[in-house]
Amino acid sequence: MYKASIATENFIKAIYKGEQGNSMDTKPGTIAKELGITNAAATDMARKLAMKKLIDYEKYKELKLTPDGTKVALDVLRKHRLWETFLHQVLGLTMHEIHREAELLEHLTSDFLAEKISDFLGNPETDPHGDPIPTDDGEIPETDHSITLSMGEPGNTYKISRLSGSDKEFFDFCHSNKLEIGTSLTVQKHYIKTRMIEIEIQHTKLLLNIDLTNTIYIKKAD
Repeated sequence: MYKASIATENFIKAIYKGEQGNSMDTKPGTIAKELGITNAAATDMARKLAMKKLIDYEKYKELKLTPDGTKVALDVLRKHRLWETFLHQVLGLTMHEIHREAELLEHLTSDFLAEKISDFLGNPETDPHGDPIPTDDGEIPETDHSITLSMGEPGNTYKISRLSGSDKEFFDFCHSNKLEIGTSLTVQKHYIKTRMIEIEIQHTKLLLNIDLTNTIYIKKAD
């Protein structure tokens, strides 16, 4: 597999997340904002990665990963999510802390070490956030049928399956309001004009902004 630099891995990972519907497009300017780099730097990186056949690049259009680019993204995500699981289960770090540390460790981890971590953990299929862990051959399980909370239908009860935020404030808010993986909630009402959704969780009603509900994933309750 192509050995990418840290900057390249972060760039490719950002495109992958955008392709997976992570509430953003994959235009160079959007990727630049996500990574905290200039638009010019993002465009230059896109052109370089296109020459390496890792992405498809056309001016003014969204960036798309090639099959080789997707393999690089999944390799980085595998290592990131394995580290998150290890740090949470073994060292007891918080949800925010494991993401922050895994962002650093993912780039320094060999395939050999990743396999050792996976074996030690019992080859987990998901990380503490509920995100699927790609396999060592670059595949990602297709068993997750989660939808974002923003897509939940009023009157239906769901269980939280994933929390895709990354900053401390997000996890503090979720913890304070019982928005945790496995918790049941009922969608009460969509407020289209104000972009809000009302839910009931453990006999408490919450009014959530649509942007927040796009980072919380749910499954239909059994």
